[in-house]
Amino acid sequence: MTKHLLAFILVLGSGLAAFAQTSITVTSTEVDNIIKGIYTPSTYQATTVINNPNTISSELLARISPDSLKSYLFTLKSFQNRNSGSDTVSNTRGIGAARRWAYAKFLQYSAANENRLRPAYLQFNVTSGQLCGPTQHRNIIAVLPGTQTVDKSLILVQGHIDSRCEGGCDITCNAFGIEDNATGTALVLELARVMSKYSFRNTIVFSLNTGEEQGKYGGEAMARYFTNNNLLMKASNNNDVSGGTFCGYTSSAPSCPSYGHIDSIGLRIFSFGGFNSQHKQWARYIKLQYKEQLLSQVPVATDIRIMTAEDRTGRGGDHQPFTPRGFTAVRFTAANENGNAATGGGYVDRQHTTRDSLGIDLNSDGIEDSLYVSQYYLARNTLINGNSMAMAALSPDTITLVASVVTSNRVRVQFSGASIPAYRVAIRSATNDWDSVFTITGKTVDTINVPYGSNTTFFISASSVNSTNVESLFSSEYTLSLQQVTLALRDRTVSRERAPDIHGIKLLQNQPNPFDENTRITILSGTNLFSDRTWVIIRNQDGRVVKKIKVQLKKGINEVTYNHGFGATGVYIYSLVIDGMPLETKKMVFNKP
Repeated sequence: MTKHLLAFILVLGSGLAAFAQTSITVTSTEVDNIIKGIYTPSTYQATTVINNPNTISSELLARISPDSLKSYLFTLKSFQNRNSGSDTVSNTRGIGAARRWAYAKFLQYSAANENRLRPAYLQFNVTSGQLCGPTQHRNIIAVLPGTQTVDKSLILVQGHIDSRCEGGCDITCNAFGIEDNATGTALVLELARVMSKYSFRNTIVFSLNTGEEQGKYGGEAMARYFTNNNLLMKASNNNDVSGGTFCGYTSSAPSCPSYGHIDSIGLRIFSFGGFNSQHKQWARYIKLQYKEQLLSQVPVATDIRIMTAEDRTGRGGDHQPFTPRGFTAVRFTAANENGNAATGGGYVDRQHTTRDSLGIDLNSDGIEDSLYVSQYYLARNTLINGNSMAMAALSPDTITLVASVVTSNRVRVQFSGASIPAYRVAIRSATNDWDSVFTITGKTVDTINVPYGSNTTFFISASSVNSTNVESLFSSEYTLSLQQVTLALRDRTVSRERAPDIHGIKLLQNQPNPFDENTRITILSGTNLFSDRTWVIIRNQDGRVVKKIKVQLKKGINEVTYNHGFGATGVYIYSLVIDGMPLETKKMVFNKP
């Protein structure tokens, strides 16, 4: 995964690559048309249609193979150097050999499934010298056509196939790139192999990207292709550093606690925006589908952690080019990482070095023993990816919700559209996870009991459920309070003798809290009146101001991020201040691991 070195690259998200890609084309007209929804679904219909969600979830669990994943890792290692500027002619070494092998794997999976999976390359050009020498590069893609073309929304799963050593454009070193990112590549390949058997309502796109290590070039090309062709996307999963279990000395925060720590249970999902963003909603959907479809069946449970930040500190990946363009995208990453990719003097970890290997040969038999990367852990992460994609690709359309407080602990909900078998309502207070998910059958209007005390602001969203019991992606969130809390503010444009106005402004508890590195502060407002007059002021326990954050206060939900840095302890105080007047004050707690 890329290591951002300049502040402006962090701001732009996709960095220098944002100006690089031209002549973005899919090398197969057939695949290009499938992605655009210009095809006849019956052409790609399976002889035996398998589209039952419970069957698919159970078979994903049974068919995703740790041994297959490990074999992909060893094959990817055999290409020695998959740098984006490496050899494209050799059949045994370099990025050209790797991408032809991946393309052949897609063809193999297609042949085993009535040729329904269709491979191609997403080809793009860059300016000479921008991407390690070559001016033409290729992502390897495959599409599994949906069973209808009325809803042309796509499901995308990505992993970057390129690797690197200490030098960003070193094409002579042994850049095995096992943790970063043969694991993500293997995951995408395994999903293409397994999921090609099934029939989904929406088309699924599998993509192995190039140029990620130099600035997300392949991800940027894919995002531009989506934008240039006005494509629709339900959701996207990016997989980068997906199978490592070993904690390095310098793992990027927020991450593992200490060198040598092993975690084969946790899985981090990073995404852009505040806790009410569409990306966090998709992360919650992923976790819900795992909990309800698979948790009772899996031999080893995964702890899915919905992270506050878009990515680790100073880091990035191929999900980022999509979010500024309005596409829903998240990043799956292992709980532990073997380094922070800062390969300067004294760096002894494995990411972005010749040491990024599957493990070490403990018994001198010439075979690496799985230690740093676990194919079993990678298989569990592959399952969570595939299950979320399958449910989204089978799901009905997203609905809208109207909700209002009826009594102190009851909420009236009303759903748009015609009556369908059922609806689901998700509510949470101020955490990244849903607190409760209700199911309502047989009616479009109902009331539900909410599990909160008085004076609680909470967030509510809904989905529709089809006849096979698959829920749609959840709607945007609706903000409610069990006891409307308002604050009186004087409008400085009118006489001081005028009675105070009520504007429904409320400062919420920061989340996460306690926190390490960064936290998000939310302000609710019923007005745009104070858009240029509002601050969040943060003080230490001695009263000294440590940070002032300007808030462009608008009607609705307003969020700001406070980034203190990694490893702090203690308590700070933060206040909402308008026109110099503090309106509310709360405590934030640091939690050093």
